[in-house]
Amino acid sequence: MKSRLVVVALLSSLPLLLGLPTRAATIAPPKKPHAKSHHVTESAAAQKQMARMKHSSRATAASRKKKRYYEHFSGNSFSSDQIEGDIATGEDPVVRGAAIEALGNMNGSVVSIDPDSGRILAMVNQKLALSAGAQPCSTIKVAVALAALSENVITKDTEIPLGKYWRMDLTSALAHSNNAYFAAVGNRLGFDRVSYYAHQFGLGELAGWQIPGEHLGIFPASAPDPRQGGLGRMCSFGESISLTPLQLGALMAAVANGGTLYYLQHPTTPDEVANFTPRVKRKLDIGPVIPDIADGLSAAVEYGTARYLRSSFIAEPILGKTGTCSKDGTRYGWFASYANTGYGRIVTVIFLEGGRPTYGPRAAEMAGLFYRNLYDHNYFEPKPSLAPTHSAATSPTGIVH
Repeated sequence: MKSRLVVVALLSSLPLLLGLPTRAATIAPPKKPHAKSHHVTESAAAQKQMARMKHSSRATAASRKKKRYYEHFSGNSFSSDQIEGDIATGEDPVVRGAAIEALGNMNGSVVSIDPDSGRILAMVNQKLALSAGAQPCSTIKVAVALAALSENVITKDTEIPLGKYWRMDLTSALAHSNNAYFAAVGNRLGFDRVSYYAHQFGLGELAGWQIPGEHLGIFPASAPDPRQGGLGRMCSFGESISLTPLQLGALMAAVANGGTLYYLQHPTTPDEVANFTPRVKRKLDIGPVIPDIADGLSAAVEYGTARYLRSSFIAEPILGKTGTCSKDGTRYGWFASYANTGYGRIVTVIFLEGGRPTYGPRAAEMAGLFYRNLYDHNYFEPKPSLAPTHSAATSPTGIVH
């Protein structure tokens, strides 16, 4: 056995002993044509830098994914019993019908007001309209703008810097509901002046005159904690404020009629309608600045946050302000507006609450359906001349009613 192994070893080494090429040496592996070099050309420092950047980008992406926040809502945006329990005997049937149709199956309330008397023409979902209210969201910007204009803190054309290369005036800020603008204006006013005008405008007090079931809203005795955004967030989002649809309607009516804040009254019988007498709460010295704010309210409908209204109605001028925010799992959508026509005005507040489908532009879209319905029922045409039951009021556009 050993001899065989020796013979094999000698035979395998014979080519080497004789100087002949081996078999393995004669069979070279074929070269791949156009083979690319895989040598790394970066320096060691560059490789380390690229490794750090790669790790950093992965960490940043993971961090962003971890910090991404989706708000969860527990409120229901839809309902089928909004008018249950409503007392509608003394309401205008055309206005009420238009409001019910516009509201549809959304969980909300519609309050329509004659701004020249304070009479509630329709109040759909009265249990919600008369409740304790909710955060006013961006509709608080109307009160803040009126206060700032009245105090000469700003003019309509004052441009407030919002960044290194970005400035904005009042009309654009109202149209696009810019929070940074109104936070800056609120801080310029200070809490004492914001509070004074808020109470003048009826916040924190009953808006109605002997309306059963009406609740107070809330206006705080001090600015919110800085951890909640402080005064700036109060003046841009309505933080720490609870506003009712009636309070917002009364303020918007004062803007529409030139500065008279009426007690809102809700007739519930034909006799109360026939003997209706307006009740003035107070006169507001806002007449000179209403045209300045009106431009922004009009712009909101023309091209701003309330532009969806125009998908249904463009026949008459509408001015308004949207609001969207959320609290404790419930989302709120507001739209306060008035139609300013040659044959009268009507103020309408739409308030929605629920989940993700609830937001201010949706309320504005519903307002377009409401005004369209009134228009189709000839509501904005000349009315028969009636003996006035109260003194005439002049609108900011000079129309006498």
